[in-house]
Amino acid sequence: QVQLVESGGELVQAGGSLRLSCKVSGRIISMYTMAWFRQAPGKEREFVAGIEWTGDRTDYADAAKGRFTISRDNSKNTLYLQMDRLKPEDTSVYYCALGPRPYDSTYPTSDAGSWGQGTQVTVSS
Repeated sequence: QVQLVESGGELVQAGGSLRLSCKVSGRIISMYTMAWFRQAPGKEREFVAGIEWTGDRTDYADAAKGRFTISRDNSKNTLYLQMDRLKPEDTSVYYCALGPRPYDSTYPTSDAGSWGQGTQVTVSS
C-alpha cells in the first residue's frame, strides 16, 4: 500500500524560504515520476513542479520558475520542494503526488496516481 506524507509547511513571512518534504512508503520513488501541486481556498488544484522518474527532467509552473526547486533523495525515498522568495500568493495547501505507473513520464492527475494529505503553507505580507 502506497503512502505519501508531506511535511514542512508553516507560517512564514514574505521573502522567506521553506522546504517541503514528502516521505513515500510502499513504492520506490526512483521508479516513478512525481510532482508537487497546490490548492488555495476557492481555487482549482494546480501543478507546481514535477520530476521525471529518471531524474533527468524537471518542470515548473511559471509561478514557480526561478524560486522553487524540486528534488528527491532516493536513499530516503523522499521528494522535496525548496521554496525561496515566498510571496503571499504562494499561500496554499501543497500536495505531493506519485505517478500512476513505474518507468512512465506521465505526471499524476486527480484520477491517476497517489496523493498525500497535504501540508499548509501560509505566507504573510
